Amino acid sequence: MSLYKRLHDVQQGIEPGSAPPDTPPAAGGSAGSVQGGLAAAQAAKAGAGQDGGRDPVLDELRQRIHHGLIEELGPILYDSRLSEEDLRKKVHEQLHAALAQERAPLSAADKAQLIEGVSDDILGYGPIDPLLRDDDVSEIMVNGPDSVYVERGGKLTKDPVTFVDEGHLRRVIDKIVGQVGRRIDESSPMCDARLPDGSRVNAIISPLTIGGPFLTIRKFKADPLQVDDLIRFGTFDANAARFLQACVHGRLNMVVSGGTGTGKTTMLNVLSSFIPADERIVTVEDAKELQLHQDHVLCMETRPPNIEGRGQVTIRDLVKNSLRMRPDRIVIGECRGGEALDMLQAMNTGHDGSLTTVHANTPRDTLSRLETLTLMSGFDLPVRAIREQMASAIDVIVQIARLRDGSRRITHITEVQGMEGEVITLQDVFMFDFAAGVDDAGRYRGALKATGIRPKFAEKLTAEGIRLGPETFQPNPSGMPVQ
Repeated sequence: MSLYKRLHDVQQGIEPGSAPPDTPPAAGGSAGSVQGGLAAAQAAKAGAGQDGGRDPVLDELRQRIHHGLIEELGPILYDSRLSEEDLRKKVHEQLHAALAQERAPLSAADKAQLIEGVSDDILGYGPIDPLLRDDDVSEIMVNGPDSVYVERGGKLTKDPVTFVDEGHLRRVIDKIVGQVGRRIDESSPMCDARLPDGSRVNAIISPLTIGGPFLTIRKFKADPLQVDDLIRFGTFDANAARFLQACVHGRLNMVVSGGTGTGKTTMLNVLSSFIPADERIVTVEDAKELQLHQDHVLCMETRPPNIEGRGQVTIRDLVKNSLRMRPDRIVIGECRGGEALDMLQAMNTGHDGSLTTVHANTPRDTLSRLETLTLMSGFDLPVRAIREQMASAIDVIVQIARLRDGSRRITHITEVQGMEGEVITLQDVFMFDFAAGVDDAGRYRGALKATGIRPKFAEKLTAEGIRLGPETFQPNPSGMPVQ
């Protein structure tokens, strides 16, 4: 059966393969038939949407028009001289022309759906394009062409959007990774990339996946969160924010630790925003995510091996190179390997005020993790020597967690005091008050509070001209409400 005939039958409410009804059309001729057909088509479409399915006829038409437009507009799509608005206008003109040539009896809703879908495929990232534009969505998880989950407000929900098939999803993945000069294929089936706005992308395909390619996007806002935003969200309070700002200004070496999805990179962004504008900052990342607004910022990101397995540049290589670039501050997106040793050495050799993140669940676990990562550097170092390096290099650990209510909170701001025998001593300066319990909505009532202990590095801050008054370290500073 031809595509036109199939579309016509769907519009008329005739099941594919069934005989046409014997009932003659109602008075008014084709107008009544078309209205009835449109109603049937809308009902069929609604039913398909409720079942989570797709209309195969519309999908077939969409793919035909999509491939035809790629052939027509191929060179124009990559013409940097065209503005986004001009390109979108040309694509829409060609889309309307292609639909007119098809002579398909589509309803206005179906036409709008087709135009939006094909436009998103060509100009954006297909079905997930509306999710990328949705400011409430913080993470998109594609578990195959028919399964898309999103995170809103810290909670995971399944979204009704789907891809046509695995090939459709693969084209979107190829487009994303190709934009940053990376590749994904059977010889290299895993890839870390980023979107133009800095959003983090991870993709993994067959033969490593079962059930289709997997795509995970951690969205970053075009306007990155500032310290006032985190105070409003309850991540920490104004008193803790002033303390952290003083630590950054005082050139203390700081480590942000937390689990996956706790907001470590966002916190690193906020801490980096406290760096004075007259300092030279070098950032090192796997894929560029940090959004620093200072003028003197040099950003570097790693390079994966080429198809021959050569040419790889690791974070460790970039950290070593950054030491020769006369940095005032070194900001490492995340330590996850032997670069931890190079970072500790940099902190201990005059590069004060460096910042990085580590995956760990508690401040004590952070030190254990860094110890393990340092051993991965390939040097047979005594454990005591590694611990002495950490105790001398790191001043502050900022522990952040995503709680059961979906909120992201700082749970500890901890000072690294030094060594006592074989153990690194830690002292909590601020701690989250879990004892306050939860409210009727399940949200934590507690807040980050000072423990009342003045850190030893307060003297170093004073020497830098930064004075922290005693009210900073009082469990309930004057003027601040009890939570």
